[in-house]
Amino acid sequence: MNAIELFPGHVARLGLGTIPHADMATLSGIEALSRVVAGEYPAPPIAERMNFALIEVGEGRAVFKGVPGMQHLNPLGGVHGGWAATVMDSALGCCIHTLLKAGEAYSTAEMKINYTRPITPDTGEVTCEGKVVHKGRTLAVSEARLTDANGRLLAFGTETCSIFPLANLAPR
Repeated sequence: MNAIELFPGHVARLGLGTIPHADMATLSGIEALSRVVAGEYPAPPIAERMNFALIEVGEGRAVFKGVPGMQHLNPLGGVHGGWAATVMDSALGCCIHTLLKAGEAYSTAEMKINYTRPITPDTGEVTCEGKVVHKGRTLAVSEARLTDANGRLLAFGTETCSIFPLANLAPR
């Protein structure tokens, strides 16, 4: 696999791919995501398309950094809200993923975002930190903040994820 630059200063050394299901069956969520951060697994393909990356994980916490670009513009010249939503969905879901046991998977069931400032390619690098608010046996709720390099709030959101056995995911 070839190294790929996701955004300036962040390279996916192993290229693009996903965590093998066989590994997800034996690793906790935090173990698997820690390996993504450490570059022991490839970056997910969406990271290249959207110019963002998972940079830090902890128990119930996930941090992404990204850079919006010209390829993310809407017809009015602002960065499409879907770009911010994608970064936020990643942080909101991955913080929940850190609390999963080996053999568990999750999927977004509901997401709500409030946009507080326009995002443009001039915004530069942004950070999105997701934190778990509640985790039960089959549902978890998280919240995230998307901020610019000066700490200004760009968007805030919450998410509910369904938790289920890994075997319920389509085989790869």
